[in-house]
Amino acid sequence: MSLVRIDRVSFGYAGGRPVLEDVSLEIGPGDTVGLVGESGSGKTTLLRLLLGLARPDRGKIFFDGTPLDPGNRSFMRDFRRKAQIVFQDPYSSLDPRQNVSAIIAEPLRSLRIAGDHAGMISDALEAVGLDPNVAGRYPHQFSGGQRQRIAIARAIVAGPKLLLADEAVSALDLTTRVRIVDLMSKLSRNMSLLFVSHDIGVVAALCRSIVILESGRVVEAGDTAAVLADPQHPYTQRLLGSVPRLVFEEH
Repeated sequence: MSLVRIDRVSFGYAGGRPVLEDVSLEIGPGDTVGLVGESGSGKTTLLRLLLGLARPDRGKIFFDGTPLDPGNRSFMRDFRRKAQIVFQDPYSSLDPRQNVSAIIAEPLRSLRIAGDHAGMISDALEAVGLDPNVAGRYPHQFSGGQRQRIAIARAIVAGPKLLLADEAVSALDLTTRVRIVDLMSKLSRNMSLLFVSHDIGVVAALCRSIVILESGRVVEAGDTAAVLADPQHPYTQRLLGSVPRLVFEEH
């Protein structure tokens, strides 16, 4: 059974043209899927639907075989424990008034997860390569890459099945970007990953499967290596032609 199944979903904002049209994709347990498209392709809107922040106009989204229903509080509480997101900008996604411990503990508090919170926070920090002793420090005391590691620790502290990453490395310098990609590759051994990006090069380094989104439609999808070795759609070919010559380690 798929962990996530998006089945022929269409969506448009009131008074505007459709943003997504007949979009389908699946994410299985342990899958790493890259969703690639330029600005305006519908990537962020699809994430909003997947998080239950809006409802599709047509089609359905399933999580663990159950239709995603934003109106079902019990389902959404369980869903939000199992699906967590990392945002693009590590400078704006962390509350500067809270220390690292409070930031990472936020999902534990909001989801009312019982247990040894201090131990969970320590484990999450170690998982992202940070010393648990930094828990009392504040965001301004860290570099951009370290802040993104803190954001990732917050996302994984509750033990999700699915990690959503929304342009999670695009605000970082090249060296830091490679390190965060390496970290996400390691974390994806224990959870599914949907990595949303305009950068097909980063997705090629991280994701086993790829979905190409153009103007709200899936134009190509499949095994990442196969799609990028022989792209069939002109849009995919154009995206590949714009990839910077960056070197990533293979995972």
